[in-house]
Amino acid sequence: MAIELTPDTLDFSTLLRPGDHIVWGQASAEPATLTARLFGQCADIPGLSAFIGMSWGTPLDQTGAVRFQSYCGAGHNRALERRGALDILPCHYSELPGLLARHVDVLLLNLADDGTGRFSFGAALEYLAPLVDRARLVIAEVSDQTPWTHSERALSTENVHVIVRTSRPPVAAPVTQPGAAEQAIAAHVAGLVEDGATLQIGIGGLPEAILAALAGHRDLGLHSGLASEGVALLAEAGALTNARKSVDPGVAVAGLVAGGPRLMRYVDRNPRFALRATAYTHAFEILSAQHKFTAINAAIEVDLSGQINAEVAGGRYVGAVGGAADFLRGARASRGGLPIVALPATVNGRDGPRSRIVTRLNGPTSTARADAGIIVTEHGVADLRGLGLAERRRRMLDIAAPEFRSALEADEETRLLPGASPRPGGPPDNAISIEA
Repeated sequence: MAIELTPDTLDFSTLLRPGDHIVWGQASAEPATLTARLFGQCADIPGLSAFIGMSWGTPLDQTGAVRFQSYCGAGHNRALERRGALDILPCHYSELPGLLARHVDVLLLNLADDGTGRFSFGAALEYLAPLVDRARLVIAEVSDQTPWTHSERALSTENVHVIVRTSRPPVAAPVTQPGAAEQAIAAHVAGLVEDGATLQIGIGGLPEAILAALAGHRDLGLHSGLASEGVALLAEAGALTNARKSVDPGVAVAGLVAGGPRLMRYVDRNPRFALRATAYTHAFEILSAQHKFTAINAAIEVDLSGQINAEVAGGRYVGAVGGAADFLRGARASRGGLPIVALPATVNGRDGPRSRIVTRLNGPTSTARADAGIIVTEHGVADLRGLGLAERRRRMLDIAAPEFRSALEADEETRLLPGASPRPGGPPDNAISIEA
């Protein structure tokens, strides 16, 4: 049975052991009361390590007492990465649950209580669900402001060892206002999406602009790694009904809820919304079975053959491998599916605008060109499916910023000359959103 403590009486120094590995929910699912308390008490516990996802809540430990690992460079993770204190686990998102289950000692959760002894996972199920049965110690922050969400599993006091009750709203997603380029991209994407499509989408200014541009569509569905604020807006507009989904008809499905108050109200006790584990949200057999499954993912840069870098910008790790390959492959196999990657054609660097359509990636190949499908910038749409390299090159040049096309073409021709060496060039200095 669980013991109940208050935030003031919670003492991690009496609960943790030297060398413990800790995992907690990410984004809006972060148990921020617990993590703030942990960082204030962990300095004298040797050998602690933690796996973190997108971190928007408590600033991460600055004392060096905890070694951090993550799949991404989002939120507070970037401060850790800049000082060399973040180890990146480069893997497809579908692999995360199995990798994390190999070693978890302590699991920190943010749960909702229905008053009968049953707990909901609140804002995230995804890779957390299988860890409940693996961890030696499960500590739950139970807030009366955490949304109660339907899922494949509920918890009870038999699954939780320590309960800390609070009244704290979920951590809100950063608000990013889309610019003119993002609005133009959103219009292009909306023109590709058909009524009745089932969507997967990420988080950030560009994905939110795309969701807003879809408000006039009808009978859209959701099957995604995450649900963002724009999902609630789509539902309010009558565009998101999930009526024509071939899998889970009538129900929006996501692994993570990441947004603000409007989204939390939408998912709270909503029988038409369900959290599912990563093993389900990212499963190829589920994705490919969805009729018109439309995967919309972001990138930092794309080369002329369709190779995608979604991880490194300006020499810093700011993105993730994420679930892009999982979703793009599912969309390609879906009847009527669309595998879409969207990005602005340029980025403002130290020396002025620079092209994000490149002849050679300035970071790792996060998604192979074999998995590339449709690339969208503000300048148009390049459908690369079934095309050879020569035609891909032509179509990618057509959606590059006009002022960079001649230079890209010349650089590509030079690079292909016998004995030519790659032209040095730096990566863009910032990036857009990542996908869970």
